[in-house]
Amino acid sequence: MNTARIAALLEPFLETSLNPSQLDQISTYIDLLLRWNARINLTAIRNEEEIVTRHFGESFFLARHVFPTKTPCHPERSQDMREAHVSAESKDPYLSTTVGTQGDGATGVPARPPFAGNWAPGTGHCPPRVLDIGSGAGFPALPLKIYAPDIHLTLIESNHKKAAFLREVARALTSTNINVITERAETLARSQDIPRAEVVTLRAVEHFEAILPVAVTFLADQAILALLIGATQLPQVSAATSLNWHQPINIPKSHSRILLLGYPSK
Repeated sequence: MNTARIAALLEPFLETSLNPSQLDQISTYIDLLLRWNARINLTAIRNEEEIVTRHFGESFFLARHVFPTKTPCHPERSQDMREAHVSAESKDPYLSTTVGTQGDGATGVPARPPFAGNWAPGTGHCPPRVLDIGSGAGFPALPLKIYAPDIHLTLIESNHKKAAFLREVARALTSTNINVITERAETLARSQDIPRAEVVTLRAVEHFEAILPVAVTFLADQAILALLIGATQLPQVSAATSLNWHQPINIPKSHSRILLLGYPSK
């Protein structure tokens, strides 16, 4: 797919444009996705432009909120970012200990990136560890890696064919520090074999309400759980976890999709 068109389609989801190398990686990813999708069911979306907006757009929208600087490993900046967050926390309309709804115009983007209450880039493990549960076709995990290439990324996908696809994409993107684990998240959570992560992500996972408590067990002490879900799933979130949650953020170009960020109590 033409990289100029990719950049135009992603514009509503990003604050700053991606560089040519990142756009080339997305184009390569799309080619592999379409090729593999003819053999195994990775996504029901077949249109390239819709793949960009629905899959990559949502993923980069999450990325810009979790890693707003694109460079998560700059300790000299993280203290200033942390202090700025603490000073603004008491008057932040997007911070709430309960899950609610909010409408904020066309984009759903707050004026300040909604860092989790006890985590900001650089305050935990550096580079941050990111763990994605039920990775499927690789969203949002692999776009997160394209956006913030320094992160250590773990993808959990129990389906062997889908896991093979994820490894193929990782090789094609020449990305390092990517670990694809072919196992059920519930099993891994019991084993305690995986280091806890600063960011845990979930998107389009089956049995959503059952996997949420499992996702919480993968969180480090200073961490954030990032969910890309439908607004109708909000009641399940509040019932399944005891995390503190920011107010939902509407995803651009969608009437029902939201980004929800939660973090453990201090």
